[in-house]
Amino acid sequence: MNQLSTSWGAYDLTRFPEDPRDPLRAWSAADAYLLRHLAGETDEKDKTEEGAKPVDLSGSVAVVGDRWGALTTALAEHGPTLITDSFLAREATRANVARAGFAPDAVRLSTTIDAPPSRIDVLLVRVPKSLALLEDQLHRLAPAVHAGTVVVGTGMVTEIHTSTLDLFERIIGPTRTSLAKQKARLIFSTPDPQRDAGPSPWPRSYVLDSDSGAGAGLTAVNHAGVFCAERLDIGTRFLLQHLPTGKGAAHIVDLGCGNGVLGTAAVVANPEATVTFIDESYPAVASAQATFRANAADSTRAEFIAGDALATVPAGTADLVLNNPPFHTHQATSGATAWRMFSGARAALRPGGELWVVGNRHLDYHVKLRKLFGNSQVVAGNPKFVLLRAVKRDR
Repeated sequence: MNQLSTSWGAYDLTRFPEDPRDPLRAWSAADAYLLRHLAGETDEKDKTEEGAKPVDLSGSVAVVGDRWGALTTALAEHGPTLITDSFLAREATRANVARAGFAPDAVRLSTTIDAPPSRIDVLLVRVPKSLALLEDQLHRLAPAVHAGTVVVGTGMVTEIHTSTLDLFERIIGPTRTSLAKQKARLIFSTPDPQRDAGPSPWPRSYVLDSDSGAGAGLTAVNHAGVFCAERLDIGTRFLLQHLPTGKGAAHIVDLGCGNGVLGTAAVVANPEATVTFIDESYPAVASAQATFRANAADSTRAEFIAGDALATVPAGTADLVLNNPPFHTHQATSGATAWRMFSGARAALRPGGELWVVGNRHLDYHVKLRKLFGNSQVVAGNPKFVLLRAVKRDR
């Protein structure tokens, strides 16, 4: 837990799931810079740019992409709407708002897939890693912005590029940046009521080529912000080339499903199976649902879950878990997510059930799997990737 001090108070903030061993903060210098600006805490150099008056927060406030709820928690007394693509960020925000002493309904928790607010007076944007997600959200929110809307973005200097500013300029209106402070920067965009950038170009789809193994010929549907949304990533392609084929009423889990091509390919090959698609990304779950519907038979059974790994899957109910785990959360590289996925898979699998994992060779996933399962077999490998199989055995 770490504390963020603001003009509205000091807040103890954590990430989700909470881990006392996690050294990473639940807020950044970019969050703190934006909150100082909103409170009118501006030094002499900045006064020539933007003045030192607090921003009026009495109207409708929307916070987009708040990574762990720092902005939403600090502004909770103003009733903001959080718009997030992340289940983990949403749950972190819920916990942080409650810890700060606010009622559950003090803030509105929304996703990037939900209908946006009809009117926004203050739009605060934590710049995401995905330029496509930023593009999609600005398109979706632009109709709610009016000439008097205050639009401020924030991010670390390394996250804000010319292409970032071009999106604000093209979709919202004239845009400029602040001075850099503690390696963070603000983006100021002035809404132009005459500007009409049109609808969002997302979601998009493509057909998997003949080198995609069991996925060849399937249509993949991708919402903005989904990993490798414009092409099939090479790790998933490698797993598809060696996808296990089974028959009968198996329960398959596509864990960290992304656009859902793994689970869809598996259930297209075995229509009697039931598949559960799980991802912490709301756009990913929506993509998986669209991919499944574009390819699977109407009678095929499927479930779609936005959640934290396999936390909601009953123990001992899965026959096969397919997993291409991420090794980073936002900008932080970490093995914690893969560990939660692997340990959750072991709990969810029936005795004799299998976890198939594809990953970069250097990540040494076989070490984790042997520790959890007592076994790990290399199914296939190439210079970059390795495909591993672990079997749940009775101990």
